[in-house]
Amino acid sequence: MGASGDSESGDHRPPERPHGKPPGKQPGDDHAAFSALLEDSAEDLYEHAPCGYLSTLLDGTIAKINTTLLDWLGYDHGDLVGRRTFSDLLTVGGRLYHETHFGPLLRMQGEVSGIALELKATDGSRLPVLVTSTVKNSGDGQPLLIRTTVFDARDRRAYETELLRARQQAEHEQEELKRLNATLQQTLLPPTLVNVPGLDVAAHYHVASTDMVGGDFYDLFPLSAGTWGLFLGDVCGKGAAAAAVTSLARYTLRAAAVYDPDPAAVLSNLNTVLNHEYNGHDPRFCTVVFGLLTPEGDRGGFRITLASGGHPPALLLRADGSADHVHTPGGQLIGVLPDAHIATATVHLAAGDTLLLHTDGLTEARPDRTRDADRYGDEALLDFARALAPTTAFDAVAAIRDLLDTFGTGVDDDTAVLAINVPRPTSEEQP
Repeated sequence: MGASGDSESGDHRPPERPHGKPPGKQPGDDHAAFSALLEDSAEDLYEHAPCGYLSTLLDGTIAKINTTLLDWLGYDHGDLVGRRTFSDLLTVGGRLYHETHFGPLLRMQGEVSGIALELKATDGSRLPVLVTSTVKNSGDGQPLLIRTTVFDARDRRAYETELLRARQQAEHEQEELKRLNATLQQTLLPPTLVNVPGLDVAAHYHVASTDMVGGDFYDLFPLSAGTWGLFLGDVCGKGAAAAAVTSLARYTLRAAAVYDPDPAAVLSNLNTVLNHEYNGHDPRFCTVVFGLLTPEGDRGGFRITLASGGHPPALLLRADGSADHVHTPGGQLIGVLPDAHIATATVHLAAGDTLLLHTDGLTEARPDRTRDADRYGDEALLDFARALAPTTAFDAVAAIRDLLDTFGTGVDDDTAVLAINVPRPTSEEQP
């Protein structure tokens, strides 16, 4: 009665599971699964393994092959066993490699692992595989047969193909970027320097990296009343942002010089523009030197007034073989402060004299190309100039180009060089 009474009372709760057992898993499940594994025959495991197996005689004749590999290739046992060799299953290139490399290595070492080959299927398709072969020896060490394991490498081949495609695409995009940077760099420099009567002029732009456009710039252009303006500068940073500042600086300097050619006024105007445009979370600034060239008339040569905003000093190489810096101390970076201090200096450029302007990519280069090496520096450049003087604009720039070439990868920043020279009268030129 008690048992039937419980049933009639509607208590249909399921029997309690053993403590700690997850829902749906009954005692003995693990044992049943393990028993099923024990009952799995070795023959079935061989035939339907997730990889291909075959055994061949020493001459390569197939003696045994599993169903997995047969299914991959579309053959029956009777098509291959005792009739074909392993190399018959390979592509032409694979057979050549098997005969010249795979087979000889296997005979010498007794094992060859992870070799990439291609098998031919009955439908003409190719199956990329990774092959490992070992030689089975008898008790007295004599080779009996060759056992080979074949792994399907289609997914790996597809991955490698995609990886190669992505790499080629990246290289193509890198080349496009280099061409774009080179084109952009050219637009930031004058196509040709203006011809100034009574002066020889030369310039050079050294690109440190084709991957990023630099921020160096220079120009020489006519102003009113027989005067000429020149400038050379270096924008902080690289890339598109630096290029935008470079473009703004170039055109601002030209426009400001037309309005008021006084060098200090020109740089003050540029400082106001940059400080106004780039005074937010991403401030931009530059170093720059601006010069006003004026013929000296009866005296001959040119008077040059230079204004510097934090730029490396220019070099003056005299006709008598001496050389020194044109000092403009105290000039502040352009664009940082609302009212930057501009330093000025005035020099006379006589016959045979050369003025050399440069950006700091030259003096900050490392001659021995190591990161821990000392920078080249202003004093080393001055010694170089003293050994070079007297010289011409062309020869001075050529010498600087050769110097940069000796630094190689030690030049990690772009370098711009601008040289102007008052040529000697023909009667004074040395043969």
